[in-house]
Amino acid sequence: MHRVLSMLLKGKLAVHRSGCFAAAPCALLRNPYETQSSSQSFTSLARNCKNLEMEKNKQSRGFNDQELLEAELKYYKSKSRKYSKLEDWFKKRLEAMCNKYVSNSYSPVIQINDLEYFEEDGCIYRRLQNSDQVPEVVLCLDRLHFLQTKDTQFQRIRVSPNQKYLASSIHTLSDESTCVVVKLDPKPEVVHVLPRAFSFEWGTDNSLFYTNLEKLQSHHVFRLLLEDTRAISEMVYKENDPRFFVELTCTKDGRFITINSNSKNSSEVWLLDRLYALGSPKIVQDRVPGVIYHVEHWRNQLYILTNFGATKEYRLMKAPVSSLEMKNWQTVYAVKERTKLIDMELFKDHCIMILKCYGHLYLHVFSLNEPKTVKCIQLPSWACAIESEDNLKCKANKFSFRLSSPVQPPVSLLYSIEDNELYIQEDESKSMITGDYKVTRLKAPSMDGTLIPITVFHKAILNHMNKKPLLVHVYGAYGMDLNLDFKPEQMVLLEDGWILAYCHVRGGGELGLSWHKASRLDKKCVGIDDLEACLLHLHTMGYSTPRRTALSANSAGGVLAGGLCNVSPDFIRAVVLRAPFLDVLNTMLNPSLPLTIEEQEEWGDPLSDQNLFKCIQAYCPYQNIKPQKYPSVFITAYQDDKRVPLSGLLRYTRKLRNAVAVNATDELPAVILDIQPGGDHFGPSTWEESIDEVAGHYAFLYKELELVV
Repeated sequence: MHRVLSMLLKGKLAVHRSGCFAAAPCALLRNPYETQSSSQSFTSLARNCKNLEMEKNKQSRGFNDQELLEAELKYYKSKSRKYSKLEDWFKKRLEAMCNKYVSNSYSPVIQINDLEYFEEDGCIYRRLQNSDQVPEVVLCLDRLHFLQTKDTQFQRIRVSPNQKYLASSIHTLSDESTCVVVKLDPKPEVVHVLPRAFSFEWGTDNSLFYTNLEKLQSHHVFRLLLEDTRAISEMVYKENDPRFFVELTCTKDGRFITINSNSKNSSEVWLLDRLYALGSPKIVQDRVPGVIYHVEHWRNQLYILTNFGATKEYRLMKAPVSSLEMKNWQTVYAVKERTKLIDMELFKDHCIMILKCYGHLYLHVFSLNEPKTVKCIQLPSWACAIESEDNLKCKANKFSFRLSSPVQPPVSLLYSIEDNELYIQEDESKSMITGDYKVTRLKAPSMDGTLIPITVFHKAILNHMNKKPLLVHVYGAYGMDLNLDFKPEQMVLLEDGWILAYCHVRGGGELGLSWHKASRLDKKCVGIDDLEACLLHLHTMGYSTPRRTALSANSAGGVLAGGLCNVSPDFIRAVVLRAPFLDVLNTMLNPSLPLTIEEQEEWGDPLSDQNLFKCIQAYCPYQNIKPQKYPSVFITAYQDDKRVPLSGLLRYTRKLRNAVAVNATDELPAVILDIQPGGDHFGPSTWEESIDEVAGHYAFLYKELELVV
């Protein structure tokens, strides 16, 4: 994903997420003269908070977090033995499967004039384009001893305009990022290190603009002048609203650095003209609640991607650089309702919109000089995910991209704007395996009649599907799509006859901005209804049965998965959760946590709104655990996860385990918490650790679903 919409997603994920129009909370709309009812409301709220805290302490039974952690580690060690043989068997299969597709890995190449820069095996290299010479090493992770850890990887690479310097960010398992600046000639040499630097762009060869990430927040922009003997950074921008996250990008033509300050439902962009790198930033448009916008530049016009106006989805608008105010914005192109805008690319004199509608990918291509004539390029029906390649040359008129799906490794394609033709890259046809598998797109009627898309994958020839195991994926938050990229580990399940189903419930972004808005704040429970409807529809259509069905979710997807386990536990037999968000209420009641204030535009603020308090309390997985039969649950947590605190998962696991033990007559379902040392919210950093984690999940699923291997 490129510059424009990547801003949106980072704003959402707290490295971070987009927002939509938000209704004002009811508590803020009360008549100011209703002092008595307002006072009673907040007294009730305070009482609820106190009762909640008492209940939480009761559940922990006097244990502190360290004691709970030690007890859980001991419990896991005793219970994981029954999965160990299966785990070893899956490790071998997973290693073989991943090695089979390792050639499909892709490393971006940065081309500047006659040189190209690329990263491979922990090193950054440069070489002449189309040359057979041995590439020159610019920077190697294993030579950066000051990092004091081996678990690192390159994240972002930026080369200064005249290739005098290279800057690269290095990510560690502690969720921190360090920027290393290398002087390239006559011999590459590290000349500056910026701890905690998150995003950065070159103004000139000697000036670097950057942001810092502290406690998952980014609020300042600094300028570093490398030729200054003091090499002191000066602040050029400060964000005062804690709900906003600041990141830097550069327009594709290289003219402007953009300072993007995003919350989950509004944006503000400032421009730094690279022709005047020592100047002050210029605002595009003051933030307006509910209005998101991001910008590109072409021929002294600013092209603005925004949800401003009557439309429910994005529009592309333009304004002269000399008159940037919203009143001067003119519509160029509008995205249709129930359509997902994935990304936008500007070229020599054309624009390409990358779109998705009910799972189908296509391109809209139009001239920036005559935008009313739009060409629609339908992409192959098997494609579920698209990734732009190195379309860094604004003057080019060819769009390179990669298509993939859960059953198809990435395939490189090229669209020629001049020829209006789509080409598959040479030798890529050899990697096509989609013919061995079938993709089916379903629509499940939810409780309110809304049709929820489901994408199903399985072997092309699969008999007795009602007896096959089914793995259901769900997310449904922040306007984010379910990840439908190719994952070689899932080919192991498909080979064994599994059915994979992806439920595109509301709250996600699969059908555009309105799809997200339909399940946020006080409508969050809609996502649980959608998931329940999808499972019922899958079983009705003959895809497996509840006793052969498992559910998988990560992060915020845990809210829906955990909620379903509380209201309809008989729909599934097993659940695998990774870094799940399960204690929404306690998290949103604690503004001292790193992301609570930022997350209020997605989940709401229960401290200031009694109605939202009751709403969150009604669907929160942790709050609604009760004595009943639950599916078996396997949770993977990371000890250093700053987004989902381990303490909440420890309490959830203990409470769930106690609940299933009440009045139990049959064998108790497994409730397992696998706590990985170190690690961050996004999982293992090494190939070996990833294999181990997935092998553990598969061993659990096969054991709990009683599958024969």
